[in-house]
Amino acid sequence: MSTTVVVPRERLRRWLENFETRHGPTSLSTAGGRLHGEATDGSWFDAAAPFGRLLQEPTIGALEQATVPPDDWGILLVRKGGFAVARLAGDQIVESKVGQRHVQGRTKAGGQSQQRFARRRDNQARAAYEAAADHAVRVLGEAAVVMVGGHESAVRATLEDPRLRPAAERVVDPFLGGIPDPRRSVLEGAILRASSVTMTVTNA
Repeated sequence: MSTTVVVPRERLRRWLENFETRHGPTSLSTAGGRLHGEATDGSWFDAAAPFGRLLQEPTIGALEQATVPPDDWGILLVRKGGFAVARLAGDQIVESKVGQRHVQGRTKAGGQSQQRFARRRDNQARAAYEAAADHAVRVLGEAAVVMVGGHESAVRATLEDPRLRPAAERVVDPFLGGIPDPRRSVLEGAILRASSVTMTVTNA
Protein backbone atom coordinates (compact mmCIF):
# COMPACT_ATOMS: atom_id res chain seq x y z
CA MET A 1 0.00 0.00 0.00
CA SER A 2 1.38 3.39 -1.01
CA THR A 3 1.16 6.65 0.90
CA THR A 4 2.10 10.17 -0.14
CA VAL A 5 3.81 12.69 2.12
CA VAL A 6 5.18 16.18 1.52
CA VAL A 7 8.64 16.84 2.94
CA PRO A 8 10.22 20.32 3.11
CA ARG A 9 13.86 20.81 2.16
CA GLU A 10 15.18 21.12 5.71
CA ARG A 11 13.70 17.75 6.71
CA LEU A 12 14.87 15.66 3.73
CA ARG A 13 18.00 14.19 5.31
CA ARG A 14 16.23 13.38 8.57
CA TRP A 15 13.38 11.81 6.59
CA LEU A 16 15.82 9.49 4.78
CA GLU A 17 17.54 8.60 8.06
CA ASN A 18 14.17 7.65 9.56
CA PHE A 19 13.29 5.63 6.46
CA GLU A 20 16.53 3.66 6.75
CA THR A 21 16.00 3.15 10.48
CA ARG A 22 12.63 1.54 9.78
CA HIS A 23 13.49 -0.38 6.60
CA GLY A 24 17.26 -0.88 6.48
CA PRO A 25 20.07 0.45 4.26
CA THR A 26 18.62 2.10 1.16
CA SER A 27 20.14 2.32 -2.32
CA LEU A 28 19.37 5.45 -4.33
CA SER A 29 18.88 5.81 -8.07
CA THR A 30 17.00 8.05 -10.49
CA ALA A 31 13.94 6.96 -12.43
CA GLY A 32 11.92 9.29 -14.62
CA GLY A 33 13.64 12.31 -13.10
CA ARG A 34 12.70 11.23 -9.58
CA LEU A 35 14.88 10.01 -6.73
CA HIS A 36 14.11 6.33 -6.13
CA GLY A 37 15.07 4.62 -2.88
CA GLU A 38 15.03 0.85 -2.40
CA ALA A 39 15.45 -0.52 1.13
CA THR A 40 16.74 -3.97 2.06
CA ASP A 41 13.33 -5.04 3.38
CA GLY A 42 11.72 -4.34 -0.03
CA SER A 43 10.15 -1.02 0.90
CA TRP A 44 10.77 1.86 -1.50
CA PHE A 45 10.03 5.50 -2.18
CA ASP A 46 9.90 7.85 -5.14
CA ALA A 47 10.72 11.50 -4.48
CA ALA A 48 9.44 14.10 -6.96
CA ALA A 49 11.17 17.47 -6.92
CA PRO A 50 9.05 20.63 -7.07
CA PHE A 51 8.86 23.22 -9.87
CA GLY A 52 8.69 20.51 -12.54
CA ARG A 53 12.39 19.75 -12.08
CA LEU A 54 13.93 16.40 -13.02
CA LEU A 55 16.83 14.92 -11.10
CA GLN A 56 19.98 13.80 -12.88
CA GLU A 57 21.97 12.67 -9.82
CA PRO A 58 20.73 10.06 -7.30
CA THR A 59 21.64 11.99 -4.16
CA ILE A 60 19.83 13.78 -1.37
CA GLY A 61 22.05 16.79 -2.08
CA ALA A 62 20.74 17.00 -5.64
CA LEU A 63 17.17 16.71 -4.35
CA GLU A 64 17.78 19.48 -1.82
CA GLN A 65 19.17 21.71 -4.56
CA ALA A 66 16.11 21.03 -6.71
CA THR A 67 13.85 22.49 -4.00
CA VAL A 68 15.49 25.92 -4.14
CA PRO A 69 12.77 28.22 -5.52
CA PRO A 70 13.33 29.93 -8.90
CA ASP A 71 14.37 33.56 -9.00
CA ASP A 72 11.03 34.43 -10.62
CA TRP A 73 7.93 32.32 -10.10
CA GLY A 74 4.26 32.55 -9.27
CA ILE A 75 1.51 30.64 -7.53
CA LEU A 76 -2.24 30.69 -8.22
CA LEU A 77 -4.83 29.09 -5.94
CA VAL A 78 -8.49 29.04 -6.94
CA ARG A 79 -11.64 27.63 -5.40
CA LYS A 80 -15.25 28.72 -5.82
CA GLY A 81 -15.03 30.54 -2.51
CA GLY A 82 -11.96 32.59 -3.31
CA PHE A 83 -8.51 32.89 -4.83
CA ALA A 84 -4.94 33.77 -3.94
CA VAL A 85 -2.15 34.71 -6.28
CA ALA A 86 1.46 35.70 -5.65
CA ARG A 87 4.64 36.42 -7.53
CA LEU A 88 7.87 35.53 -5.80
CA ALA A 89 11.62 36.01 -6.07
CA GLY A 90 13.04 32.92 -4.42
CA ASP A 91 11.41 32.69 -0.99
CA GLN A 92 10.24 36.31 -0.98
CA ILE A 93 6.77 37.45 -1.99
CA VAL A 94 7.07 40.37 -4.41
CA GLU A 95 3.35 40.95 -4.89
CA SER A 96 0.20 39.12 -3.89
CA LYS A 97 -3.57 39.34 -3.77
CA VAL A 98 -6.12 37.31 -1.83
CA GLY A 99 -9.85 37.57 -2.50
CA GLN A 100 -13.06 35.91 -1.36
CA ARG A 101 -16.23 35.56 -3.39
CA HIS A 102 -19.61 34.31 -2.22
CA VAL A 103 -20.83 31.25 -4.08
CA GLN A 104 -23.98 29.63 -2.70
CA GLY A 105 -23.91 26.01 -1.65
CA ARG A 106 -26.09 23.29 -3.07
CA THR A 107 -29.85 23.23 -2.49
CA LYS A 108 -32.26 20.37 -1.94
CA ALA A 109 -35.05 22.19 -3.77
CA GLY A 110 -36.33 20.65 -6.97
CA GLY A 111 -37.87 21.67 -10.28
CA GLN A 112 -37.60 25.22 -11.58
CA SER A 113 -36.43 26.50 -8.22
CA GLN A 114 -33.44 24.18 -8.37
CA GLN A 115 -32.67 25.24 -11.94
CA ARG A 116 -32.75 28.94 -11.02
CA PHE A 117 -30.54 28.24 -8.04
CA ALA A 118 -28.06 26.31 -10.21
CA ARG A 119 -27.91 29.15 -12.75
CA ARG A 120 -27.33 31.69 -9.99
CA ARG A 121 -24.62 29.51 -8.49
CA ASP A 122 -22.91 29.07 -11.88
CA ASN A 123 -23.00 32.83 -12.45
CA GLN A 124 -21.47 33.45 -9.04
CA ALA A 125 -18.73 30.93 -9.72
CA ARG A 126 -18.03 32.47 -13.13
CA ALA A 127 -17.71 35.91 -11.52
CA ALA A 128 -15.32 34.45 -8.94
CA TYR A 129 -13.11 32.95 -11.66
CA GLU A 130 -13.14 36.22 -13.62
CA ALA A 131 -12.00 38.09 -10.51
CA ALA A 132 -9.23 35.53 -9.98
CA ALA A 133 -8.14 35.90 -13.61
CA ASP A 134 -8.13 39.72 -13.41
CA HIS A 135 -5.70 39.70 -10.50
CA ALA A 136 -3.65 36.76 -11.81
CA VAL A 137 -2.94 38.63 -15.05
CA ARG A 138 -1.63 41.60 -13.10
CA VAL A 139 0.30 39.76 -10.38
CA LEU A 140 1.79 36.83 -12.32
CA GLY A 141 2.87 38.93 -15.28
CA GLU A 142 5.64 37.05 -17.06
CA ALA A 143 6.67 34.83 -14.15
CA ALA A 144 9.00 32.14 -15.50
CA VAL A 145 7.36 29.29 -13.57
CA VAL A 146 3.78 29.02 -12.31
CA MET A 147 2.39 26.55 -9.79
CA VAL A 148 -1.34 26.13 -9.28
CA GLY A 149 -3.64 24.58 -6.71
CA GLY A 150 -7.07 24.54 -5.10
CA HIS A 151 -9.93 22.89 -6.96
CA GLU A 152 -8.94 21.56 -10.37
CA SER A 153 -12.09 22.66 -12.21
CA ALA A 154 -11.84 26.16 -10.69
CA VAL A 155 -8.17 26.48 -11.68
CA ARG A 156 -8.92 25.19 -15.17
CA ALA A 157 -11.80 27.66 -15.61
CA THR A 158 -9.59 30.56 -14.49
CA LEU A 159 -6.71 29.62 -16.79
CA GLU A 160 -9.10 29.47 -19.76
CA ASP A 161 -9.07 33.29 -19.74
CA PRO A 162 -7.16 34.21 -22.95
CA ARG A 163 -5.09 36.76 -21.04
CA LEU A 164 -3.63 33.94 -18.94
CA ARG A 165 -2.61 31.73 -21.86
CA PRO A 166 1.12 32.61 -21.45
CA ALA A 167 0.95 31.80 -17.72
CA ALA A 168 -0.93 28.55 -18.40
CA GLU A 169 1.89 27.45 -20.70
CA ARG A 170 4.36 27.89 -17.83
CA VAL A 171 2.43 25.82 -15.26
CA VAL A 172 4.50 22.97 -13.81
CA ASP A 173 3.80 19.99 -11.54
CA PRO A 174 2.81 19.16 -8.91
CA PHE A 175 -0.78 20.40 -8.63
CA LEU A 176 -1.40 21.60 -5.09
CA GLY A 177 -4.63 19.80 -4.21
CA GLY A 178 -6.51 19.75 -0.94
CA ILE A 179 -6.21 23.52 -0.50
CA PRO A 180 -9.04 25.15 1.53
CA ASP A 181 -10.65 28.43 0.53
CA PRO A 182 -7.64 30.72 0.12
CA ARG A 183 -6.72 33.16 2.87
CA ARG A 184 -3.37 34.80 3.51
CA SER A 185 -2.31 31.97 5.82
CA VAL A 186 -3.42 29.40 3.23
CA LEU A 187 -1.34 31.16 0.57
CA GLU A 188 1.73 31.18 2.81
CA GLY A 189 1.30 27.49 3.56
CA ALA A 190 0.90 26.68 -0.13
CA ILE A 191 4.11 28.55 -0.94
CA LEU A 192 6.01 26.36 1.54
CA ARG A 193 4.36 23.25 0.13
CA ALA A 194 5.16 24.31 -3.43
CA SER A 195 8.90 24.11 -2.70
CA SER A 196 8.69 20.77 -0.88
CA VAL A 197 9.29 17.26 -2.14
CA THR A 198 6.41 14.86 -2.80
CA MET A 199 7.27 11.39 -1.49
CA THR A 200 5.39 8.30 -2.59
CA VAL A 201 6.20 5.51 -0.13
CA THR A 202 5.40 1.80 -0.42
CA ASN A 203 6.06 -0.33 2.64
CA ALA A 204 6.92 -4.01 2.22
